[in-house]
Amino acid sequence: MTAADSGTDPWSDVGRVAVLFDMDGVLLAGRGTDESIHERALDGALSERGRSPDPETRSLLAGHEYDVNFVRGCRQLGLDPVSFYGLRERYAARLAIDRLAAGSRTLHDVTALEALADRYPLGVVSNNYQGVVRFVVDHHRLDLFDHVRGRETGVGGFYNRKPNPHYLLEAMAELDAVDGIYVGDRATDVLAATRAGLDSAFVDRSHNGDETFPVEPTLRVGSLAELVNRLRGDRNPASRTRADGS
Repeated sequence: MTAADSGTDPWSDVGRVAVLFDMDGVLLAGRGTDESIHERALDGALSERGRSPDPETRSLLAGHEYDVNFVRGCRQLGLDPVSFYGLRERYAARLAIDRLAAGSRTLHDVTALEALADRYPLGVVSNNYQGVVRFVVDHHRLDLFDHVRGRETGVGGFYNRKPNPHYLLEAMAELDAVDGIYVGDRATDVLAATRAGLDSAFVDRSHNGDETFPVEPTLRVGSLAELVNRLRGDRNPASRTRADGS
């Protein structure tokens, strides 16, 4: 029996229940930061370090990952890879904020989320950089969120990215919540939620129709408004029918 059927809250004896949201693709339109930002960030970091690599070496540095190719490229240029990775990411964060300030991306219809704020503590947990996430929340005056967290720039933040549940667990602790649901648009979001012991909601968007899941999301929705209706209709996500009908 759902909360809507019974008129009671099945989590009333559990404690604080949080609803956490990814940013890119869920709150903010678009799958992620434009690729040109990363290219320009690499240019800026190389210029600051006074390096002009040949095309082959540059290609080793071009990926987003802190991996063996990146380390090899840094070694060929006589750069400390940990320090240089952090520098490149700081450039990327500043460039991304500039691009967002110019209006490059818009919000999805987040006004529906206001209906949840009186029932749950709300949070944002993103793989995007902390400065970028904070800018989006402040710029769009999204003051309904009680916790706002992006990843730190640098290698530490890279390894704490989802599907690592690190930032989700941090959010739950900061919100003093004992249970909750994480809303994302990627399979890694679903996996991170599962690893954090949370339910998961997957938002179907135009950019994620080909996602495959190592674990199934607790529910799938087509919009934030649908998510709100589902959560308000049954305040225990785990008790709802899953996307596969089970």
